[in-house]
Amino acid sequence: MKVLYAVSEARPFAASGGLADVAGSLPQALRKRLIGCRVVMPLYESVPKELRDKMKFITHIIVPVAWRSQYCGIYEAKHGGVIYYLLDNQYYFKRDNYYAYYDDAERFAFFSRAVLEILPHIGFFPDVIHCNDWQTALTPVYQTCIYSQREEYQHIKTLFTIHNIQYQGVYGREILHDVLGLSDEHYSLLEYDGAINLMKGGIECANMVTTVSPTYAKEILDPWYSHGLDSILVQREWKLKGILNGIDTEYYNPETDTEIAANYSALSPENKKLCKAALQKEMGLPETEDTPLIGIVSRLVGHKGFDLVKAVLEEILEKENVQLAVLGSGEGQYEGFFKEMHEKYPEKLGVYIGFNPALAKRIYAGADIFLMPSKSEPCGLAQMVALRYGTVPIVRATGGLKDSIFDNKGGDGNGFVFENYNAEELKETIYRALQLYKDQKEWRALRTRAFESDCSWGKSANEYIKVYKQVIKQV
Repeated sequence: MKVLYAVSEARPFAASGGLADVAGSLPQALRKRLIGCRVVMPLYESVPKELRDKMKFITHIIVPVAWRSQYCGIYEAKHGGVIYYLLDNQYYFKRDNYYAYYDDAERFAFFSRAVLEILPHIGFFPDVIHCNDWQTALTPVYQTCIYSQREEYQHIKTLFTIHNIQYQGVYGREILHDVLGLSDEHYSLLEYDGAINLMKGGIECANMVTTVSPTYAKEILDPWYSHGLDSILVQREWKLKGILNGIDTEYYNPETDTEIAANYSALSPENKKLCKAALQKEMGLPETEDTPLIGIVSRLVGHKGFDLVKAVLEEILEKENVQLAVLGSGEGQYEGFFKEMHEKYPEKLGVYIGFNPALAKRIYAGADIFLMPSKSEPCGLAQMVALRYGTVPIVRATGGLKDSIFDNKGGDGNGFVFENYNAEELKETIYRALQLYKDQKEWRALRTRAFESDCSWGKSANEYIKVYKQVIKQV
C-alpha cells in the first residue's frame, strides 16, 4: 500500500502547531507498519539551512493555477526513514509566515494541484492521498474534477482529515475561475452559504473524512462545534470517522530529553523533583518541593478556556498553597491577566509570554499538574505530552481531551476531568487535585497511571491503515 501524505507543515521542516507534530510522526509510524508513506509539503523560506543543505533537487515542472503557469521545484529529503517532497515556488512561499496572506487561496490552490502534478516526476503513484485541513482540501477536488479522468490517476483515492474545523478557507465566488481554475459545473462542490468553502469541497470530494478524535467526530455534527458545517457533515456522516492522534514518544521522552534539567522515567521518577526545582528557579518561584506546581502551555485564546481561568484563578492563588508556571501568547486580555497576576502574586505565578519550545518541555517535566480547560479541543497533544512526563492533567471533557484523560474519582484514572464549561466546575476540579496532592502515596499512584498511559501512534496508525484499506476498496 502506498500513501502520499499532503500537508501544509511538518516537523522538523516547518511547524506552527499540532498539525506539524502529527505530520512529523504519523508517517513514521505508518512506515514501521510497512506502509509506503511519503510526505509532500511546501518549501517555506523558514526551513532551516541544515535541512536545506541535505535536500536533493529532483526536477522542476510547470503547475497550472487557473490561467497562470507557475514554476514548481521539487526537492527530496529524508527524515526518520520517511521521504519528504518539498515544493518550491518563491513567489508563494518565500515569506515570513506560513498563513494569513491575502492570496492564501491562490497559494494553496497551487500547492494542492502541485501535489497531483508531481506524481509522474517522482515515480510515485499512491493508492491514497491523505490530505489535511483546508490548505490541502482542493487536492480531492482536483482529483475528482480533473485528474481522475486520466488513466494513471484513476485508481487514486483521497482521504481528508479535519484537524480544526474552525479554519475552513472561505472566499468569494469570484475565485472559482480566476484562482481555482474550476468551471461553473463544479461550483456546487465548493459552495456553502453563498461562498467558496475549501474545506466543504474537501469533505464533498474525498472518499473518506477523518477527524483527530472520536469525540470530535461526534461534536462537529452539532452546530455548537461545527462553525457552520454541521449540515454538510450530517449528510456525509457515513464517511466520517474519528481517530485519536498520538505523539512522537521519542521526541517527548523524559528518559532521553536533553532540554530538561534531569532525566527520569516511570520506573525511576525521582529526578522529576530536580526538574521541578529547576523550573521554579527559572520562573522566579520559591523552590519548595511540597508546593504543587501547575503548568500551562497554550495559546492564550478564548476557546482554550482562559475566561474560566480568569474567573477562578485569583481566589485559588489567594487561598491555596500553589504555584503556576505559564507559557503562551495570544489575546491581549489573557496576556495582560497573567502579567497582572504575576505582579500581584510574584511568588506564586511565573509567566513567559511568547513561544519557547524548550521551556514548554521544562514545564511538562517540572510541573506536578497540567491545566487544559478548553471550550473545544479537536484532539489536543499537550495533555498527552504531560502524561508522557508524568504530569497529571486537569481537562474539560471535550474532543480528544475526553478520549485521552479519565477522571480519578474512582482511584483508577490518569487525571482530573470536569464536564460542563463552567468556572465553578473548573475550580472544584482544581481543588480536588490539590487535595489529592497532599496524600503523596495516592498522588504517586496517580502519577504512575499517567506515566503508563499509551499516547504513542501505534493504535492510531493501525486505525488509519484500516481506513486506507476501506478507501481503496471503494468503487
